[in-house]
Amino acid sequence: MKYNRVLLKLSGESLMGKQSYGIDPAMLEQYAKDIKMAVDAGVEVAIVIGGGNIFRGLSGAAQGMDRVQGDYMGMMATLINSMALQSELERQGMRTELLSGLAIEPICKEMSRRRAIEAMKEGRVVVIGGGSGNPFFTTDTASSLRAVEIMADAILKGTRVDGVYTADPEKDPTATKFITLSYQEALTKRLKIMDLTAFALCQENHLPIYVFDMNKPGNLLKVVQGETIGTEISE
Repeated sequence: MKYNRVLLKLSGESLMGKQSYGIDPAMLEQYAKDIKMAVDAGVEVAIVIGGGNIFRGLSGAAQGMDRVQGDYMGMMATLINSMALQSELERQGMRTELLSGLAIEPICKEMSRRRAIEAMKEGRVVVIGGGSGNPFFTTDTASSLRAVEIMADAILKGTRVDGVYTADPEKDPTATKFITLSYQEALTKRLKIMDLTAFALCQENHLPIYVFDMNKPGNLLKVVQGETIGTEISE
């Protein structure tokens, strides 16, 4: 097994599936099945999911809303997605622990490194909502922070594209895919993998980032087993 403990980062938009808003139950089910395959193979999994399918703080701020208030609303959106994923994981027979940067009893406990690690060691999937619990930070940054806290082997960034390309492959048919990249190469080429705060946190803590297509069933298991299906960013 290439990775024994991972932080899986999912975007909120990915949960929309073919819908224009909200949560597609079919997509939720597919993700849960993929996560179960990795857990059944013995991998410890923590998950951070965005909230863009419900609300984005930056979008609210752009329309005149107070930025701090908007960011807290975005954190609440990540909790809605986290609760939905938790429910589906449990429906498929997995044990879970829902933690959050914002403690909301009786829904979830506040995120702590000890709680998360103990839960994973007991075989539970840890779903971490509420971002970092602070405004002005993205869920990319929250996922980097949580991955460092739990001493993950890597951040697995599940997207709808099968890796990092020289340009957007959905817009540029001549775009070519990177198999590996160094942190410095990614910065020099200005590749939009994560926001700069998140990326700097990974680089400083020598935490690899693996970008892959989460929408293809079975890919998560392939990644943790070491198959080269995406792009790895490391030193």
